Amino acid sequence: MKKVKWGILSTAKIGMEKVIPAMQLGEYCNMVAISSRNIEKAKAAAKKLNIPKAYGSYDELIADDEIEAVYIPVPNHLHMELSLKALEAGKHVLCEKPIGMNAKEAKLLLEAAKKHPDLKVMEAFMYRHHPQINQTKKLIDEGTIGEVKNIHSVFSYDNVDPKDVRNQADIGGGGLLDIGCYCISITRFMFNDEPKRVSGFIEFDPVMKIDRLASAILEFEKGTATFTCSTQIPFQQKAVILGGEGRIEFSVPFTPAPDEKPKVILQTNDGIKELHYDACNHYTLQGDLFSRAILENTKVYTPLEDAMANMEVIDAVFECARTGSSVDIL
Repeated sequence: MKKVKWGILSTAKIGMEKVIPAMQLGEYCNMVAISSRNIEKAKAAAKKLNIPKAYGSYDELIADDEIEAVYIPVPNHLHMELSLKALEAGKHVLCEKPIGMNAKEAKLLLEAAKKHPDLKVMEAFMYRHHPQINQTKKLIDEGTIGEVKNIHSVFSYDNVDPKDVRNQADIGGGGLLDIGCYCISITRFMFNDEPKRVSGFIEFDPVMKIDRLASAILEFEKGTATFTCSTQIPFQQKAVILGGEGRIEFSVPFTPAPDEKPKVILQTNDGIKELHYDACNHYTLQGDLFSRAILENTKVYTPLEDAMANMEVIDAVFECARTGSSVDIL
């Protein structure tokens, strides 16, 4: 069976601990190289994960002709720069969310990708590949709970370490870019629409300057959505979808563990029942689906237009905080 030859740009924790080991379990992924700006870190990572090649710079890995695709888990401010470099070098790109620092960057990548129609580019929103998400979307599309009227979601954790990249404002730290993006994404996905207006509130950390608490209301043509994300309150995640004829509630919508069987509550006029899904690793599914898109020359699961639309909503929440008024999205 043919596999895509992958290179990893960075020894970031999420890649080392979650994404790379998961992709190595896939049927279509061959992880052949990893890079760091420190060659010793790269060598240590390669040894730990049994990856053949190690590079002491991102550019060296990108220049390797053997590598067909790159996975990019670097800090947010480098997503755009490295994605563009990889494209220019003829590599397919799977870049961690958010795709950029703002919608302007996302649009730049979208325009660059259009110049390389033979290459696949996708934002790595792994939760979208989990069966619980896709099966729930199917239930909604089939009208199981009637027309969707409201979606409410929460995603939070407690992290006040100033050395953590998620707490460094100048490199794209903060709650909205890290976890609020999930709340926005699932809302847009389930509504199958884009919000027309956004109202938002943000509380910034007085020392680290990152957004540590954000809440927003998204107005769609046929309903509304609300969400809260925070980097400085106890861990929680949930999502509830309210329809005219029922509701759907996730127990762990965004990050179910690979060995966890997630539960979804479905309430309709016929009563309440629990839907249970088999445990799976959505990082493995993501890597294999993206690799298959390369091998079979088919469309990627989530197009870049979706990533840009998500960034437009994030930008709107920040604009609300800046101006104190709601923002229309054209």
